[in-house]
Amino acid sequence: MPPPLVSANRTYLCWGVHRSSSQLLLRQKRNWIIDSFTIDEGYQGPFPYSLGKIEVEKDLVLFMIQGQGVDEEPTQVLEINSYTGEIKVLRSVDYEQHQTLKLTFKALDREKHEIETQLGISIDILDSNDNPPKFLFEKYTFTIKESTSQGTEVGRIQATDQDTSEIYNKVDLKIVSVEPKPKDLEFYFKEIDKTGIGVISFKGCLDHETAEKYTIIVEAKDNGKKPQSSSCTIIINIEDGNNHLPVITQQTGPEKVKEGQTNVLVSRIQVHDEDTRGTPAWRAKYTIQGDTNNNFRITTDPETNDGLLHVKKALNYEDGALKNITITVENEIPYYSCKVEKRSSTGLWKVVTTSGSAATGPAMSFVAGTVASSRQVIVTVEDVNEPPVFDKTTIETAVRENVKEGQYLATLTAKDPDVANKNTFKYMIGHDPAGWIKVDPDTGNITTSKPLDRESEFITDNIYVVTICAVDDGKPQMTSTATLSIYVKDDNDHTPYLVVSTIEMCQSDGQSFANITALDSDVEPYSGPFTFKLHGDVEGKWKIDPVTGYSVNLVKEPTVHSNHHELSLEVSDQQGKSAFHNLSVTVCSCLDSEIPNCHVRTSGTTLGAGGVGIILLAMLLITETNTEFLKYQKESSVAQPFIRGSFMHMLMNEAVHGGLQMNSLTSQYRREGSGSAFIRGTVMRKSLGGSSNKGMAHLQVQSKHGIYMGLDHRKQLLNEVIPKRINSLQEQGKELGDYVPHVYNEEGDTEHNFELDAISIADVSFDPEMDLCDKFTTLASICMPTDVTTIQKIQTATLVQEESHELNWQKLTLNEVYISQ
Repeated sequence: MPPPLVSANRTYLCWGVHRSSSQLLLRQKRNWIIDSFTIDEGYQGPFPYSLGKIEVEKDLVLFMIQGQGVDEEPTQVLEINSYTGEIKVLRSVDYEQHQTLKLTFKALDREKHEIETQLGISIDILDSNDNPPKFLFEKYTFTIKESTSQGTEVGRIQATDQDTSEIYNKVDLKIVSVEPKPKDLEFYFKEIDKTGIGVISFKGCLDHETAEKYTIIVEAKDNGKKPQSSSCTIIINIEDGNNHLPVITQQTGPEKVKEGQTNVLVSRIQVHDEDTRGTPAWRAKYTIQGDTNNNFRITTDPETNDGLLHVKKALNYEDGALKNITITVENEIPYYSCKVEKRSSTGLWKVVTTSGSAATGPAMSFVAGTVASSRQVIVTVEDVNEPPVFDKTTIETAVRENVKEGQYLATLTAKDPDVANKNTFKYMIGHDPAGWIKVDPDTGNITTSKPLDRESEFITDNIYVVTICAVDDGKPQMTSTATLSIYVKDDNDHTPYLVVSTIEMCQSDGQSFANITALDSDVEPYSGPFTFKLHGDVEGKWKIDPVTGYSVNLVKEPTVHSNHHELSLEVSDQQGKSAFHNLSVTVCSCLDSEIPNCHVRTSGTTLGAGGVGIILLAMLLITETNTEFLKYQKESSVAQPFIRGSFMHMLMNEAVHGGLQMNSLTSQYRREGSGSAFIRGTVMRKSLGGSSNKGMAHLQVQSKHGIYMGLDHRKQLLNEVIPKRINSLQEQGKELGDYVPHVYNEEGDTEHNFELDAISIADVSFDPEMDLCDKFTTLASICMPTDVTTIQKIQTATLVQEESHELNWQKLTLNEVYISQ
C-alpha cells in the first residue's frame, strides 16, 4: 500500500540561532523550507513509510525531533534521518486517542554540535471509520403481560460508535429477524435518538398460547463509506394473561349436612381453564350468592383449582330443610382478549380488545368465553336432637349471708328448639362447690339449701358462682348450661380479732409503746375502725392511745416493771359487736430500746450471782434427790424420792413469786400416791413464811415423813421456775459488768493450780456438763452466801422410779438428764 499523500505547501521560514548574547550580535539569518504533514489513522501499512523531508540551505547540519510520537506518548511513531531530514512513520495512530502530535525540531552544527535553531510543529491525525458501533449489552431480556396494549414500550437498547467524526459515529438500528415468526404481531423501533438509544414496541396482539417468548436480532450500523456494524439479541417473554375464562364442568360431594355441624365439606366444584396452569390467569376465585345468613364459605384447592364449599356457621333444620345458593367462578386477574381486524403500513393496527371482570348472568357455553361461569348448589339440612336453649345464659342476683334455708334466688327458663321431635327436659345443679343451692327440676326455681357464708373460701369478691343445667330426654341426651352469679351481702357475724396477741416491750424511764392491730372478717359497716378498751387493774400502768382505729398503741407507764403481764383487751366494731382478747405482754430490759428482745440474749451475756445459784440448786436438787431416794427406799416398799427442804427454800420461793400455778399443782399432788418427792414440812413452812403458809396450806399433805411432790411436777418445777428466775435476774444493773466485784482469791496463791472457765448463758439452755471441783465452793459461797455453804462434787447417780407397780429405770448422769415426758 503506497504511503498517504502529504500536502506539499512549501514555506520559507527564518529563525534566529540560539547562542550567547555576544554571538547574538553576529547572528545571521537562515532560510528554512518546511513541509506541512498529516497522518491518516486508517492506513494499515506497510510500515515504515516516508512522511516527508525537511530541506535547509546550510550544509553540515544534524536534525533531531522530540515530543509526541517519539519519546512521549504515543511513542515510536516517528523518526528522522539526522543527515537528510527525512521523517518516517513507524506505525499507525488512533485518532480517538490523539488528534494532534506536538513535536520539537532541532538543527545542530555538525562540527561544533551546537544548536543552530529549534522550533515546535504539529502533525494532524486524520480520522477514519475504524470503529464499528457497539451495543451496551450483547443480550437484552424484557417481560410483558399478554394483556399489554399495542404501542406500549417494551424496552430500550443502546449502541454507540467511538469514531469522533459525526459522519462515522451516527448509528442506525434495524430489526434483522424475529423468532418464532409473529402472527397478528409486529415488533418495531418506536424511536431512535442521536445517542443510539432505540425504543422497541409492537403492533397487533400478544398471545401467550401462540408464543411464550420472541427472540429478536437487532443490527447497529454507522454511515462510513465502508459502513461497520454489530448486532445484539433481544428476548421478549410474554406473560400469560387471562384470555380464557374458567368454566364449571361438574360438582361432587354429599350436598347435605346435619344441623349444628360446622367446617363440614358440602360440595366440590370442578372447573376447566385453558390458561397456563399455576398462573393468576389460571387460578380460580369463587363467590357465593344467596347465602343470606352467611352460613357457607368456599376456598380454592391450589392443586386442582376446584372450589371447596364448607359450612361455616351451623345450619338450623327448623329454619329450613333446603338451602339454595349459587357459585360463580372467575380468575384472580381480570379477563382480557385481543383480536386484529386490520393491518396498516403506517401507525398502529386496528384491534378489538375486551378487558375487565365479565358481567354475571346465566351460564353460557365455554365457546362464548365472555361471561363468568356459575352453578346452582342445593344443600340438604338433616334434623338432629338439639340441646335445650336458655332464655338467658347468665343471670345475677343478690342475697344476704346467713339467710335461712329455702330463700328464693332466681328462676332460669329454657326451651327445646326441636320442632319435629319435641323433647322434655329437667333442670339440675351443674356446679355448686359449697352445696348451698338447690333447683326445682320442673320450674327452674333456684333456692338456698343452707345459709351462705360470705367469708367462705368458695366466694370470690363477694360473688358465689353456680351453674344450672337443662337436660332433655332425647337420643342422645343433650345438655345446656346457664350461670348464676350470687352477690352475697355481708352480715355482722364476726367479731374483731387481733393480728398479734403476744407483745414484747422494753423497760424505760418514760412511757413505752407497742402497736396493736385488729381486723374483722366482715366489711363495712360491720368492721373498723374499731374501739379498744383495757379491763382490769390497769390504772396508772397501762392504757390505749388512741382508743379508736385499726392500729393503736399500747402504752406502758414507768411504774410497770420487767415481768410477764396478762391484759384483758376488748375490741368493738362500728356496730358495737365486741370480743375480749388476752394480751400477753413481756417487759424486759433491752439492748436497743427500739427493738424488744426479751426472748433473745446475746452470747456474750454472763450470769449474775443469782443465776449461778439457780444452776447450783438445780444440780444439788438432782443429787440430793437421788441420795435421799436411795436412803428412803430402804424404809418404804414404794420408791419415794426425798428432797431436803433446805435446798427447796429458794426453789419454792421462786414458785410463789415467779408465777408458778401452785394451786393446779396441789390438786395434781393430791392425786399422786407413790413415786413423789418428799419435802420436809418444817423447812417448807420456814421458807414460805406466814402468808405463804396460808396460800399453800392445801399443798401440804400430812405425813409423818413430810410433804410429797410427784416426779412429773418436780420436772415442771425445774422447767418453769429456773428459766423464769434466770430471766428475772438479768435485769438492768444486775449484769456481770454492773455489780461490785467480790474477792475470789488473793494474788500469789501458788498452792493450787486451777483454771477458771467463763460461765455465760448462750442462745441454748444451760448445759450442766462441767467438771466442778471442791474449789467451786468458794465461787458458790460468793454468789449464795446465806443458802449454800458447802457443795459436794457431783457424781453419777442412778434414779429408779416405779410407776403403776412397774419398774421404770432412768439414768441420770452429769452430762445428760433423762426425764420421761
